[in-house]
Amino acid sequence: MQVKPQIQFGEAVKTCLTEKYCCFKGRARRSEYWWYCLAIVIASYVVSFVGGLISPDFSLMLSGIFSLAILLPGLGVAVRRLHDVGKSGWWYLIILVPLVGAIYLIYLYASDGKPEANKWGESPKYILD
Repeated sequence: MQVKPQIQFGEAVKTCLTEKYCCFKGRARRSEYWWYCLAIVIASYVVSFVGGLISPDFSLMLSGIFSLAILLPGLGVAVRRLHDVGKSGWWYLIILVPLVGAIYLIYLYASDGKPEANKWGESPKYILD
């Protein structure tokens, strides 16, 4: 079994925001998920800072628009990440369980994906011989 090269920051963000903007099918590697999360955190700070320079009300409005714009790609990559570890996308709803749900979800996102193909497709990380 061989491992494909890791996805880099720019490639992960491009994949989530353009190629798979509203895609809930397939699988996503850990690197794709975590790079996308980092990009969103950085972009959120930039949007808040720029909006805050203009006015607090504008910052609130701009942050709301930004949040709506990244909602679907964020859900999509989260569901695809769950698919990679062999779970249904409906497992995302475990976040509704206070504290324990969020901790378990982070555990799933940090877990290594299954090397074998599953009902959501081939592994994006492993090349099976």
